[in-house]
Amino acid sequence: MIDRRSLMGAGLGLGAAALVPGSAQAAQLGAIGLQLYTIRELFSADPVKTLEAVAKIGYREIEYGGGGYDAMDHAMLRRTQDRLGLKAPSVHIGYDALLGDFDKCVTMAKTLGADTVVLPYMTDEHRTEAGLNAALPNFNRFAEGLKKAGLAFAYHNHDFEFTKKPGGVSLYERMLKATDPALVKLEIDLYWAIHAGEDAAALIRRHAGRIYAYHVKDARADGRMTAVGAGRIDFAALFKLNRLAGVKHFYVENDQAPAPYLPDITTSYRTLRALRF
Repeated sequence: MIDRRSLMGAGLGLGAAALVPGSAQAAQLGAIGLQLYTIRELFSADPVKTLEAVAKIGYREIEYGGGGYDAMDHAMLRRTQDRLGLKAPSVHIGYDALLGDFDKCVTMAKTLGADTVVLPYMTDEHRTEAGLNAALPNFNRFAEGLKKAGLAFAYHNHDFEFTKKPGGVSLYERMLKATDPALVKLEIDLYWAIHAGEDAAALIRRHAGRIYAYHVKDARADGRMTAVGAGRIDFAALFKLNRLAGVKHFYVENDQAPAPYLPDITTSYRTLRALRF
């Protein structure tokens, strides 16, 4: 099954919707975010220069993930964010890291200014009924521990959660039923949900109130991911549902952004900034 590790992930992200002056019908995005995994090669080589470039494009939110950020000087990254006017509402932290050194993860998230920790994927050993069932109690435990530390918890999907259905029940539904909806929120990667054959609009309606964030990138006619606006996903139709879902964070993410990377995230940003719905 394709996953983030094989560079075949995709996301759909937004910023909070705001009414456009003079129109009671049209809305637009507020702060637009970027999942830094999209530009991981640039970030790992020069994080400060990369954050400066991201801010110059117009992004005002970032989500840490990949690029070796977990081993960097987090106080330095936070100072850079503050200087550039960038906020990091959430960070991606892997299951093994949360299981192995929870306190360190909490410290890292807080230093970066995050209020939410997102579990970005589950590896192959957890992509079976038995494997996921063994891990799910820890989802609730992570969420409870994070709440005590003043942080929230969310899970980010790929496609396998929907396509793997042991006993006729998808891994995603098993996760939803086994976790506390008040504590375990959802970061819905709409590209992957659509790629798995899900009705994205129905998914949003079904889980309105539990959705922390979206990941945003587009899908070409052949299903490959691409910059927002260069594909076929009807973002306006999905974003209209934010009146029901109330999602506040929307992160551009293109796991397969082509080098030199910055033009790709610039296209996505400009498309989302101009979008009315």
